[in-house]
Amino acid sequence: MNHHKIVICDLDHKDVEAERKVFSKAGYHFDWLHCKTQQEVIENCQNAVVLLNQYVKMDKVIFEALPTLKCIVRYGVGYDNINIEDANQYGIQICNVPDYGTHEVADHALALMMALARKVVLSNSLIRKGIWDYQKGIPIYRLRECTVGICGVGRIGTEFAKRVHALGCRIIAYDIEYKKEGRVFPDFVTFVSFDELVKQSDIISIHCPLNESTYHLFGEKEFKNMKKSAYIINTARGGIIDEDALLWALQNNEIAGAAIDVVEHEPLAASSPLLQCNNLIISPHTAWYSEQSSVELKRKAAEEAVRFLSNEPVHYPVNKL
Repeated sequence: MNHHKIVICDLDHKDVEAERKVFSKAGYHFDWLHCKTQQEVIENCQNAVVLLNQYVKMDKVIFEALPTLKCIVRYGVGYDNINIEDANQYGIQICNVPDYGTHEVADHALALMMALARKVVLSNSLIRKGIWDYQKGIPIYRLRECTVGICGVGRIGTEFAKRVHALGCRIIAYDIEYKKEGRVFPDFVTFVSFDELVKQSDIISIHCPLNESTYHLFGEKEFKNMKKSAYIINTARGGIIDEDALLWALQNNEIAGAAIDVVEHEPLAASSPLLQCNNLIISPHTAWYSEQSSVELKRKAAEEAVRFLSNEPVHYPVNKL
């Protein structure tokens, strides 16, 4: 049973040295556990005040069973594994780390875009099979004449827009907070409706959060309305794309291809029919990662926990209590 106020309840990183430095300096001890289920969290995290959480679902099941719990810091930008309504009901402060891997994800989305548009992965695969023929990869279109649509223009979407703008592409975007007071967007981005984003884009890159309104945002209807020459990229969250609809679209050439770093249920099963699609590029939820961003994420998560326990204002509150 835990006897410390801080528990890293589930984390698959190779070490917690960045966290250890922060907690040690602040005078806190902590436990690093590898809980896989809610029941394991309940059994091993009694007396915890702050949990640092990566994957395990956090809701009233946890909150009822851990009466000392007052704060959860989620490793990462997204917090779709945490029930915010339940957290509010039980007075649990939820925090995330929204600004640690912004450039990495934007870079990865750009890399996927370039790989799709220039048929890099396809060419590499064919050459290794003894096929040296550029015509196997055509058509390829001039990037600077493409319209790139960005779904969600927050920190990452904005950085991606800057990178694409440097290539000379036309950039359109859809963001539900476009007119929200205080939001500032690049002047080279033209905002359109979601339907227009789908219809006009040669390449769509997803950078919005996963929630009730964005779950399966891209489904069969959207793929039918996309250009048959269009590509879609997802470095945000699995679940924003309906994978059954994506499979249908790829198999029937409704779109030219897709590149995804995330899937709805990770890891993707080796038996998934998506892996049989030559017009799909996939990476293992790695867009966030660099040596530097990994340390930054861990340090900032630990610092947020210390701020909470020290009765200082947290920097990244998800909910307001």
